[in-house]
Amino acid sequence: MIKILTIIGARPQFIKAAALSRAIRNKFSDKIKEVIVHTGQHYDDNMSRIFFEEMEIPKEDYNLEVGSDSHGKQTASMISGIEELLLKEKPDCVVLYGDTNSTLAGSVAAAKIHIPIVHIEAGLRSFNKSMPEEINRIICDHCSTLLFSPTKNGYVNLTKEGFSEFTKAPFTADNPKIYRCGDVMYDNAIYFSQIAEKKTDILKQYELTPNNYILTTIHRDNNTDDSERFASIFLALNKISIENKLKIVLPLHPRTSKALQSNLKKEVYDAMRSNPNFVLMPPASFLEMVVLEKNSMLVCTDSGGVQKESFFFKKPCIILRPETEWVELVESGTAILADVDEFKILNAFLQFKNKKNLSFPPIFGDGHASEFICQELVKNFQKG
Repeated sequence: MIKILTIIGARPQFIKAAALSRAIRNKFSDKIKEVIVHTGQHYDDNMSRIFFEEMEIPKEDYNLEVGSDSHGKQTASMISGIEELLLKEKPDCVVLYGDTNSTLAGSVAAAKIHIPIVHIEAGLRSFNKSMPEEINRIICDHCSTLLFSPTKNGYVNLTKEGFSEFTKAPFTADNPKIYRCGDVMYDNAIYFSQIAEKKTDILKQYELTPNNYILTTIHRDNNTDDSERFASIFLALNKISIENKLKIVLPLHPRTSKALQSNLKKEVYDAMRSNPNFVLMPPASFLEMVVLEKNSMLVCTDSGGVQKESFFFKKPCIILRPETEWVELVESGTAILADVDEFKILNAFLQFKNKKNLSFPPIFGDGHASEFICQELVKNFQKG
């Protein structure tokens, strides 16, 4: 039996980890022992604990409880705590997800003491190094032994950066193996979409009619902390709502909730609050988000994960960023990069409103990525 140490700390990682944990529980319990480390990067119960409960993720074995801080202090605390646990647990490999500070800390800590790194969601690139996530994912990729890319573009990005398609075992950080395996989040979308609506009444609670509202998420600091950018988003959304008699549904990330009071221009805030079709709600749980996504008219977001989830449920997406690591969505015509330009947001809405026959090709695999990853972990790290 191999021992893996899984490091997670933020909402998208809880979701991804659920797929792998489920595959281990259902099909690999005799071959893989998983030790889960929660860094505490997301420390709000609605952003953390409820995800473990809803998604049947095993309770973490360790919680570093680092909380919120500057990038440097937060990451340093994680590195120190993770290194201590790695020396104690002596896993065969460390499993990291995505591109958060938890990902960066795990890759630095493991690489320094020569424990193999497995990066799930490897190869994604926005080609914008001003984004902390871009730095995190690049560093993690280049420290990893096994790299699992969810898409063709991610795989190609890795080859362009010097990763070989033809390496042979045994694999190491100097001789890494790259895969195109599909997306573990798609695995989850298939699994949880079948049970979500039985477990939440969020549509009834907020009097939402299917296909008659826009689901919006805003959490990136370059949007919430810049008053001009923040205002532009709300001006566009409020205009769409009023002119089309559509509800705007906005589950509030803790950062966004604080910024509404402190950073949104008063006249914009007042106009939004006076619109009865602007629905503000607390952070949504994963199952609530599944239901909100499945029943929306379209999705408007600055989140990478929510961009993908909109695609999984065949909903068009307006991306509130100047670029995206999920370029396949834009290439398919199901997502439009609008950044926070009011005109571009309005125009993107009109395009999707008037175009009914969008095509959602099978970009993200067959729904069995997590099982494939487990098979490869056993193959590469099982001794004897």
